[in-house]
Amino acid sequence: MSFVTENGEVTAGKPNEEKTYKKTTSSAIKGAIQLGIGYTVGNLTSKPDRDVLMQDFYVVESVFLPSEGSNLTPAHHYPDFRFKTYAPLAFRYFRELFGIKPDDYLYSICSEPLIELSNPGASGSLFFVTSDDEFIIKTVQHKEAEFLQKLLPGYYMNLNQNPRTLLPKFYGLYCVQSGGINIRIVVMNNVLPRALKMHFTYDLKGSTYKRRASRKEREKSNPTFKDLDFLQDMHEGLYFDSETHSALMKTLQRDCRVLESFKIMDYSLLLGIHILNSNMKEKEGESSQSVSDAKRPGGQKVLYSTAMESIQGPGKSGDSVTTGTTNTMGGIPAKSHKGEKLLLFMGIIDILQSYRLMKKLEHSWKALVYDGDTVSVHRPSFYADRFLKFMSTRVFKKIQALKSSPSKKRCNSITALKATSQEIVCAVSQEWKDEKHGILAEGQSYASLDEEVLGSHHRPDLVPSTPSLFEAASLATTISSSSLNVDEHYQRDQPMLHSSSKGVPSSSTFTLEDSAIYLTSEQSTLEMENDNASVLDVYLVSC
Repeated sequence: MSFVTENGEVTAGKPNEEKTYKKTTSSAIKGAIQLGIGYTVGNLTSKPDRDVLMQDFYVVESVFLPSEGSNLTPAHHYPDFRFKTYAPLAFRYFRELFGIKPDDYLYSICSEPLIELSNPGASGSLFFVTSDDEFIIKTVQHKEAEFLQKLLPGYYMNLNQNPRTLLPKFYGLYCVQSGGINIRIVVMNNVLPRALKMHFTYDLKGSTYKRRASRKEREKSNPTFKDLDFLQDMHEGLYFDSETHSALMKTLQRDCRVLESFKIMDYSLLLGIHILNSNMKEKEGESSQSVSDAKRPGGQKVLYSTAMESIQGPGKSGDSVTTGTTNTMGGIPAKSHKGEKLLLFMGIIDILQSYRLMKKLEHSWKALVYDGDTVSVHRPSFYADRFLKFMSTRVFKKIQALKSSPSKKRCNSITALKATSQEIVCAVSQEWKDEKHGILAEGQSYASLDEEVLGSHHRPDLVPSTPSLFEAASLATTISSSSLNVDEHYQRDQPMLHSSSKGVPSSSTFTLEDSAIYLTSEQSTLEMENDNASVLDVYLVSC
């Protein structure tokens, strides 16, 4: 196994052999980190709280820790080293913003040995996680640390406005100097908790050029797959309810615009997928709960550090998704295209890559050989748009709720009107000889028509919204198909039509949004003498 250092130097090592970074063993790096942070955070407590000023972002404090110890520093069995702390007051403010108390910060990092993680990328960086699973400590290159320093004022402003973000949450930037070698480290939030098994882990950029996990990566026990792997494994995407999907996409859009404003590109969405299943829930639930309880003393929890907290709006809590005995660990509930219940853990990583000259040259060179829009390196605005499009169309999808269509309601109303109108004609034709009884039957039929179509049983004078003028015309056509004689003409000056023979009002009116339909039955003397037929006229009146 080989490891690539910051300077391009490859350090060989066996699987069980301790890793080295810049000719320094990982155990020496872990020891120096714990000693240095323990001293600098403890020393910072003596400084009074105050507002963060612009010059605070550029302050660098340094302390020398010899192996034999001094009046201010303890003795240790590591080589002598100097520990630098960048912007200590600014990072103290960031930790306070996320509810991290100094004692909790020291306890998490310094109380127990740091756990080394397998290298997930090709950068050669070392990753350590604290025993309580709260913090990730990563070695960064000189240019990345320098860029983070320049980023701090804008990062400060963004966190003030949006503490709920999927962007990395930086809690400290430090440098260990030993034997003429500088090892820079950054402390961040942990995106993927170890207490829950991640059945799938993806590093997604939204590009397709060489975005497939290598054979060597696939042979790992917990491989990190890439975009083309996701499109193959999860070709239908991941499904959320409407509210969660909206909150997630708004957070991603806001974060991408922030990164674009800083001219940052080549970042990724680290996505961990835990499959909730009855067998695994029983086995892992108890162990994860015990691990969680044991490694989170005093109920310590960093605010907005979980995926669910990062996308929720104010006034909501991640506890709302915790059901029964399931410990979601702040995961976002989702479903696969197979209907499997999932918990998703995610965060935007690798944001310390700016679109500098070397990146511009890299993109130009790759664009000559390959499709320039598919390579990962691209100008920030295009990169953000492509990233968002990929996430919204290929990765995260919204479950479409089935709702009754308004058109169906209208169709039902028209059907009811048609059926009722047929009953009216039959009633009038069969019992026309009994004039009084016919009028009563006619009035009763129109009353039932009004009630069924308009749905107003108690207040017939109150009429809900009904179809438009065009649909009213279709309504009249439907009635005419029921053996009705339709006389379509507009009566703009007559609010009500009466029977021409008896003088008894025989019209029933129901009002539409843009028009009104008046149904009248007129008695023809000739027709009555011949076949006792009746003619039902329908007038479409514009209001």
